[in-house]
Amino acid sequence: MSDLHVVIGGGTIGGRLAKLLARNGKKVLVIARSASGDASSGIEYRSGDATSVEELMARAPEAKVIYNCANPPYDKWETEWPKLSKAVNEYAMRAGADLVICSNLYGYGPYGGVLTEDVPLRATWANGQARAKVWQEAKALNDAGKLRVTEVRGSDYICPNEQSRMGHRVVPNIMLGKPVQLLGALDQPHTWTDPDDVARLMMKLAEDDRSWGKPWHVPSNLPKTQREVVSDIAAALGVSKYRVSAVGKAMETILGLFNPLIRELNKGSYQFNQAFIMSSQAASEVFGMEAKSWNLVIEDLVWPYVQYAKASGKDSLAKLSGVRLPEKS
Repeated sequence: MSDLHVVIGGGTIGGRLAKLLARNGKKVLVIARSASGDASSGIEYRSGDATSVEELMARAPEAKVIYNCANPPYDKWETEWPKLSKAVNEYAMRAGADLVICSNLYGYGPYGGVLTEDVPLRATWANGQARAKVWQEAKALNDAGKLRVTEVRGSDYICPNEQSRMGHRVVPNIMLGKPVQLLGALDQPHTWTDPDDVARLMMKLAEDDRSWGKPWHVPSNLPKTQREVVSDIAAALGVSKYRVSAVGKAMETILGLFNPLIRELNKGSYQFNQAFIMSSQAASEVFGMEAKSWNLVIEDLVWPYVQYAKASGKDSLAKLSGVRLPEKS
């Protein structure tokens, strides 16, 4: 049996997971469209198309565990996820590997209570339905005895990048004294998930026989409103005066006409226009995991921006698109 751990996707979660696995003595291969990384880390990187079973098999014909951390363009989930998940499922079966899927809460759709893993997947928009189908098809293979599979589900990531609602859109503006404008309501409680906790849970599930055939929510801190999170970020930066406001529904609609990302985000606006709270009690109780402390979550969020500003000049924060921020050792 192969001892190889294959991480598909090298982005926000895949990159963290690969490093975590390597630090824990695992043999790790990352497969991504643009695969690159520090060779001294002990991680091997190979480029590949995750929608092609044959290409995946050519990169690694055998594996112990496969982690699906791929993330197609947000406005193409409806067409890309079916191809990708079908290929990865088939790849895992051919490679004789277990499969750990990284997912989110979109599959549940609008829900009036606290989200637990027992809530039915009843998404009402294409992206949520696409994510729900990924799990349903993989779960069917698990139940048929063809593949051992589990799935982690986190809420909105809070981390230093352009995809996080509290990353590029917030931290640089506070540092530069510019106003912060956010999509959705400012004062509705919301669960936030740290990507490091996603990676930790994925590694844990792969090692524990109790994980298979079930989804698990990522251990996350108590919910906070968007206004509270911005306040915590400002406090961590030592900023006492800042401006924060909501974009407003009318402007959200107008922006969505020109920006496909915002257009898709608007379809999931229920997640921010009402309380959106996830329970991670199951994973905490079964696996003994707790979320990273909130203070450290905020510290890890702002640190790369502060370091980048020190190295490149504060004004460079206004031009962060495509910039790779420094990583905290």
